Amino acid sequence: MSDFGILAFGAYVPITRLQRGAIHATNKWFASGLGGLAKGEKAVANWDEDSVTMAVEAARDVLDGIDRTRVERVVIASTTLPFADRQNAGIVKEALNLPDAVGAMDVTGSQRAATSALLAALGGTETTLLAAAEIATPKPASEREMTSGDAAAALLVGRGTPIATLVARHSVTVDFVDHFREAGAAHDYDWEARWVRDEGFARILVPAVATLLGKAGVTGDAIDRFIVPVAVKGVPEMLAKQAGIAPDAIADTLAPVLGHSGAAHPLVMLSAALETAKPGERILLASFGQGCDLMLFEVTAAIGSVKPRLGVSGWLARRVESTNYAKYLFHRGLLQLDRGMRAEHDSKTALTALWRNRKAVLGLVGGRCTKTGTVQFPKSEISVGGNDHAVGTQEDYPLAEVPATVLTWTADALTYSPDPPSYYGNIDFVGGGRMMAEFVDFAGSALDAGAQLRMMFRIKAFDENRGFRRYFWKAAPAF
Repeated sequence: MSDFGILAFGAYVPITRLQRGAIHATNKWFASGLGGLAKGEKAVANWDEDSVTMAVEAARDVLDGIDRTRVERVVIASTTLPFADRQNAGIVKEALNLPDAVGAMDVTGSQRAATSALLAALGGTETTLLAAAEIATPKPASEREMTSGDAAAALLVGRGTPIATLVARHSVTVDFVDHFREAGAAHDYDWEARWVRDEGFARILVPAVATLLGKAGVTGDAIDRFIVPVAVKGVPEMLAKQAGIAPDAIADTLAPVLGHSGAAHPLVMLSAALETAKPGERILLASFGQGCDLMLFEVTAAIGSVKPRLGVSGWLARRVESTNYAKYLFHRGLLQLDRGMRAEHDSKTALTALWRNRKAVLGLVGGRCTKTGTVQFPKSEISVGGNDHAVGTQEDYPLAEVPATVLTWTADALTYSPDPPSYYGNIDFVGGGRMMAEFVDFAGSALDAGAQLRMMFRIKAFDENRGFRRYFWKAAPAF
């Protein structure tokens, strides 16, 4: 058994679950034919989330209890990366407070981005943290709007004690355009689903699966879990039948409770499968997009030795139901509202200051006085110790993974917020340290003094004049 493979896995699903019935209720006057898809719910990211913030949360999920200094390369795969010319993986690296001496890479341009990046990691020698995330902006009243969802997943790949190893691989590359989105465009253009099914999935994936099984020297009935991350109904069953794979081996696509998360969905489904996998199981992952990537994994006896903080199932259980379709449209930039004069301010970021304070801003690294033990945020040259303002005694003290509690809070309906009212207040970190923070993901009356918190990496503000987004950490309910 090889000592190189998947070492750990994790995921992230935003807390909001938009009911598909609410989408159809608004659009059925125009698109009544979408009624068949108006069941279940889709995960939607908040206004302050994007592919980078979701990738960070998935990475934190996979790295729970793991020494982060093991990571030698950070990769993010997505077709919805926020920056076209700023390394998105570099932001993830900073948020995770990884050493500077790590490699980083963005992979994009295809629904196969995540699986192609995974194949590259499995074929290398470095310990790679691979995160995949997608936040779609489909056209209102479209089939894609009903079937899509926002999510992220992450894998740690490298040498050690793997929980799954690669047995066989096969890739096909053809310029089969089932849908496309030009650079800079907001929406995908989809071709007719039946043609995609018959000419794409049937004629590309079916022979590719047969070739992979031949490479591995196994037959379809040897496959225990068959992962087919496509949104077209009936395709996994068709592929399984053609390959001789048992129907009960077909993995749950998570469509009713999450939706299809684009390029991230293969890793989301793989992470979900690894949560319940047993030693010796064979997992076949099939990813489609201008061809296909196929991977056959064998689960090792080490499965269960490492677990994500929450995993797909845990994040799915953390949910707040929503029927506010207008709010979703506004947060996606598809509904223009009068934001009022309080929204008319310049959010320019001083890039020089961001560089100097990147550990504090992106990594939430505070300071701890080596003389008094006092923890503070932000870190400064002079300690805030009550009776001993020591100078030059501060050491880095990461706070992103430290639990906290609500000290004070307020709900401000006067200041501008894309999701009013704006909740903020003072929080206390366990073991010392206090800061002013915004609160996110609180439902109902859960926000109160003494509430348990965890920090989450989010968008702080958009600079609409220059096209720049500023990130920081916000306080969310603890698990």
